[in-house]
Amino acid sequence: MPAMGPDAVSSLLSTERLHLVQLPPDAAWRVLAYHEANREHVSTVSPARPANFFSVTYWRTRLAQDREDFRLDLSLRVFLLPRNQPVQLAPIIGNVSLTNIRRGPFQSADLGYGLDHHHEGLGLMTEALRAVCDYAFNVMGLHRLQANHLPENLRSAAVLKRLGFQVEGIARELLLIDGQWRDHVLNALIAPGRRR
Repeated sequence: MPAMGPDAVSSLLSTERLHLVQLPPDAAWRVLAYHEANREHVSTVSPARPANFFSVTYWRTRLAQDREDFRLDLSLRVFLLPRNQPVQLAPIIGNVSLTNIRRGPFQSADLGYGLDHHHEGLGLMTEALRAVCDYAFNVMGLHRLQANHLPENLRSAAVLKRLGFQVEGIARELLLIDGQWRDHVLNALIAPGRRR
C-alpha cells in the first residue's frame, strides 16, 4: 500500500463510474457539504449525530481518525466521487464503511453506506459496494460482512440482495432513531468460495 501524506487524497478503488477515496482532513468542507445536502433526506433513518457533526472542525478530526483507524485495521471509510471529474475537485456523492473489523476467528466487519439523494436509482451504490466487498474479501482477507437496514428501506434491501447478501433475521429494537428503538433486518455475505 503506498504511503500517504496527511493531506493526500488516496483513491483506494475505482469502478466504471466512481472513485472510492480516503479523504484527508483538509477535505472536511467537502464532506460537510455532502452531509448538509443530505441532512433532511437521512434524518428519519439515522441515529442522533454528535452536537458538532455539521461542522468543519468535526470532519477535520474525523477524517484524520479515519486514516489512523484504517492504518490500525479497525475500520475503512471511503467516499464516492464521480470518476469523470478530477479527484481533488469532484463532489462527494456517497460513502461506504467497513467498521468493527474483527480478526482472529471472526474475520468479519459491519458494512455501512449512504448515497446522495440526487444520485439514487442509477446503480451507483451497487457498483461501489461490489468493489468494497471484493476488496474486503480478496485484499483484507475478511470472511463475513454484515449489513442492517430498517424493514421499510426496500431500496437498501434490493441493493444487498443484488450483491448476494442473505437475510438472517430481525434484530428487535436495535437502534435508537428519532427517539424510537427501531427493528432492523440483519443481512450477511460470506466470502465467495468459502460458503457452505
